Amino acid sequence: MNGRNAGNTELKQNLQAQLLSSGVGAAREKAIQRALDNVNKPGFKLEPSAILPLMKPVTWFPPMWAFACGVVSTGEDIASNWSILLRGVILAGPLMCAMSQTMNDYFDREVDAINEPDRPIPAGKISKQASWIITFTLIMTGFLVAWSIHPYVMAIAFVGVLMSHAYSGPPIRAKKNGWFGNLIVGLAYEGVAWLTGSFAITQGVPSSESIALAIIFSIGAHGIMTLNDFKSVVGDNIRKVASIPVQLGEKKAAILASVIMDVAQLVAIGILLAKSAYLMSGIAILLLAFQLPMQKTLIDDPKEKAVWYNAFGTLLYVLSMMVCAIGIRP
Repeated sequence: MNGRNAGNTELKQNLQAQLLSSGVGAAREKAIQRALDNVNKPGFKLEPSAILPLMKPVTWFPPMWAFACGVVSTGEDIASNWSILLRGVILAGPLMCAMSQTMNDYFDREVDAINEPDRPIPAGKISKQASWIITFTLIMTGFLVAWSIHPYVMAIAFVGVLMSHAYSGPPIRAKKNGWFGNLIVGLAYEGVAWLTGSFAITQGVPSSESIALAIIFSIGAHGIMTLNDFKSVVGDNIRKVASIPVQLGEKKAAILASVIMDVAQLVAIGILLAKSAYLMSGIAILLLAFQLPMQKTLIDDPKEKAVWYNAFGTLLYVLSMMVCAIGIRP
C-alpha cells in the first residue's frame, strides 16, 4: 500500500468515526464518501452550469459594497464617475472575489467534500484541473479591468491575488488558524476594497478617516468570518483546520464574533462624533442597537442561528459601513 492509499484509508476511517459521533445519516455519509473520491479524480471535466456556483455569487456583495463605501466616503460626484464605480464593483465582486472563491474551493476540496459535498468539485461537476483554468481566467480578466481604472489599481489587484493564495494555499494557508485567516479575509473583502474605491475616484491618498474606517470594519469582519465557519465544524475537525468555533467552541465563538463586530461599530461611531456627524452617528447607533437582541438569539443557539444571523444581522453591520462612509464625506 502506497502512502496516498494509506492516507486515504486513514482519512475514511477517521471520517466514519467523526460522522457517527456527530449523528450524520447514512445517506449523507455515502455522499461524502463519493465526494472524497471525486476531489482528486484524474482527468478534465467542466460542466458550464457549475461555473457560477463555483464562483459563489453570494459572497460577492461584501467587497462590492466596501468598494462603493470607499467611493462614497470621498465626497466626489458619483454621477460623473459612474464608469469607475461600475468597473470597480465588477472588479471587486464578480472578478476578484469570485477568483478567491474558486481558488479556495481548489485548496479546500477535501474539506468541502465533508462539509459541502454538493459543491462543484466534490460533486464531480468540475475537476480540480478545470477549476484552475477558471481561476486563471478570472485573474487575467481582473487585471485588465483594474488596469483600465488605474495602473495602481492593477497593483492592488495583484496583492489581492497574493492574499487569496496566502489564505487558502500552501505554504501559509492562513485559514488553518481562524485568528489569522479571518483577518486576511476581512482586510481583503472590506479594507482593501474600501481603500481601492477611495483611490479609484480621487487617484490620491484616501483621507485619514477613510483609512481608519477601512481598517476598523475589516477587523469587525473577522466576526462575520467566524460566523461563516460554523457550517464547517465537522470537516474542520477532521481536517485539522483550527477555525474559531473549533478552537473556542460554538457558544464562545458566537460571543467573540458579536463583541468584535460591536466594538468595531462603536469605534466607527466615535469617528463620526469627532467629525460632528451627529445624524449619521444616531443612525449608526440605532443599527447597532437593533443587532443586540439578534446577537442574543445567536448566542443562545449558535449552531442553528449562525446562518440566520449571517444573513440578517450582518446586513445591519454593512449598512452601518455606508452610514459611516456618508458621515465622513468632506
